[in-house]
Amino acid sequence: MVYADEGMWLFEQPPTKQVQEKYGFELTPEWLQHVQQSSIRFARRGSASFVSSQGLIMTNHHVGARNLHELSTPENNLLENGFYAKTFDDELPCKGLEIFVPVSSEDVTEKVNAVVTPEMSAEESQKSRNAVIATLEKEASAKESNQGKLRYEVTTLYQGGAYWLYGYKVYNDVRLVWAPEQTIAAFGGDPDNYEYPRYCVDCSLFRAYENGKPAKIEHFLKWSTDGVKDGELVFVSGFPGKTERSYTREHLEFQLDVYFPYRLQKLYRREVIYSTFGNRNIENQRRIADDLGSVQNYRKRAVGQLQGLRTPSLWKHLPRITPAKDSPEKKIMNACLTAYNGQYVAYDLFELGEAFNCQTFKIARMLVRLVYETEKPNSERLKEYRDGNLESLKQTLFADTPIYEDVEILKLTDSLNLIRDVYRGSWNSWVPVLDFDLSPKESATELILRSKVRDVAERKRIAEGGIKEIKYSGDPMIQLALRLEPIAKKYREDYENNVEAPITAAYAELAKKRFEKSGTSVYPDATFTLRLSYGAVKGYKEDDGTKVAPITTIAGMFDRAKKQKFKEPFDPPKSWKDGKTKLNPATPFNLVTTNDIIGGNSGSPLINTKGEVLGLAFDGNIYSLSNNFVYTETQSRCVSVHADVIIESLRKIYGADRIADELGK
Repeated sequence: MVYADEGMWLFEQPPTKQVQEKYGFELTPEWLQHVQQSSIRFARRGSASFVSSQGLIMTNHHVGARNLHELSTPENNLLENGFYAKTFDDELPCKGLEIFVPVSSEDVTEKVNAVVTPEMSAEESQKSRNAVIATLEKEASAKESNQGKLRYEVTTLYQGGAYWLYGYKVYNDVRLVWAPEQTIAAFGGDPDNYEYPRYCVDCSLFRAYENGKPAKIEHFLKWSTDGVKDGELVFVSGFPGKTERSYTREHLEFQLDVYFPYRLQKLYRREVIYSTFGNRNIENQRRIADDLGSVQNYRKRAVGQLQGLRTPSLWKHLPRITPAKDSPEKKIMNACLTAYNGQYVAYDLFELGEAFNCQTFKIARMLVRLVYETEKPNSERLKEYRDGNLESLKQTLFADTPIYEDVEILKLTDSLNLIRDVYRGSWNSWVPVLDFDLSPKESATELILRSKVRDVAERKRIAEGGIKEIKYSGDPMIQLALRLEPIAKKYREDYENNVEAPITAAYAELAKKRFEKSGTSVYPDATFTLRLSYGAVKGYKEDDGTKVAPITTIAGMFDRAKKQKFKEPFDPPKSWKDGKTKLNPATPFNLVTTNDIIGGNSGSPLINTKGEVLGLAFDGNIYSLSNNFVYTETQSRCVSVHADVIIESLRKIYGADRIADELGK
């Protein structure tokens, strides 16, 4: 059963009936195609959309913050000062940034499942599926389309019940056009994060280029001329990251008892360490700002999700098919989760790399795996190193973005201390493997300062030298990555064979039962693939009965700043205080809607039935944090920047008339 405005729907299986019955609007194939091909996956971080025929891209300020950070210098901190390119020539190239536009899709479920036979074990079935997926991606990528060469990815849906092959047009020349100051993009900072009312211009604009010129875009979203009304039907088109609404009770109990407590342990310690480092001086603050902002956001989200799982009423709303007590699926699920419980932390530390949380180690590991994995047949490689993913991987690996030694030492020291804290008495057993005879701080300093992999030319030289260059490299971080590789691979293999494969098989059986009961009238869990959600502009009541209006205004922002005595993080930038008299105080600022969103939707356009921009989704309220597990319309809300405040600030604060004109406003 689907509740209220619930659902992150595939464009291939849209909620046509639900929207027609509730709102009287028809989702036509033409409307869906236009919105689909106007939508963008912004790197691996969030969502975005084309908003002009000249490749102009709209996303959140916080989604583009990494690029602002990388483009900043000690003399000009773009996060602090904002940025506006007065001409095309002034637009700043973002090194290593790729955007993905979905242009094709194909249901390949039968092709993937055809290689699986009844006598196969779960591990054998998974390996067979992985091999055919790699082949499908490679064969599709070799073909030309009317969009040119596309990048293809096979995505698992319905927990193994379906497989879809998605084709993306990729732009890797993306340039920064405009971004406001951090203090207005994230007005209210951590205290207001996931709260409402809100007053954030959480927006930034980029541009896609082809052959050195602004890209010519056929499908883009025009700016609304009608504004937005309370109760109006609205849509969000974006790439929600991951939901767990099809998880069994036992799987969610693992999240409750193991995953979130351990994750919060890491986030709390990092937040303190990063904050302390940033408070030392302004330059430290600039260097750590992106990392600290991410940690604070993840921490607050994880706290809300854990609180949701600790709320008894949430479990009563879980509309999922649960395996029968003595069913094979139940036994498999419990055995797998028991195994995962025992190895999750080690898998996270050594395979996911959390024990060595710094760019230098990530680069070294990518180099090691790149040269070893590309020696194998495509179907036998780790999925990140298959042919279909190599171009993106190399774009990231060889991007000349700034990496700061003091930040690297800070983060690696914390990570090495984390290993000691986790293993405590058994720490000595890891010392020979890690080859550390120094303190964590001394080891981190030695590894970072002696490693040369932060130099792009050196990275390229090592990659071109192949296995021999890696094997005999004198770089200490390369050697550390090599020593850890057998350990990390073992944890990965154990996870894939003893947890992932059998759980996937069990969920696939449950998905069959779900299909038998509901077919495609239910949506699959989010998988960072394009989804459409529908809803309405609507306020709500707090737990104490206080009514919350759906739309805030510029006057409300200045009033909140005044009540907080203009103290950080409630102090708008000088440009806004100086320009206050130019602004219309009644201009809508932020708004809430009943759209079903989750992390990954950040940067998604909020659009009307004409496919026009009404706003820009950037957050959820505190009640939406349980959306990972279950959606309820009563209080859960999507929070968006109102389109009007973007135009008001472009024209009256930033003098960005050329951009407002390009948007048609």
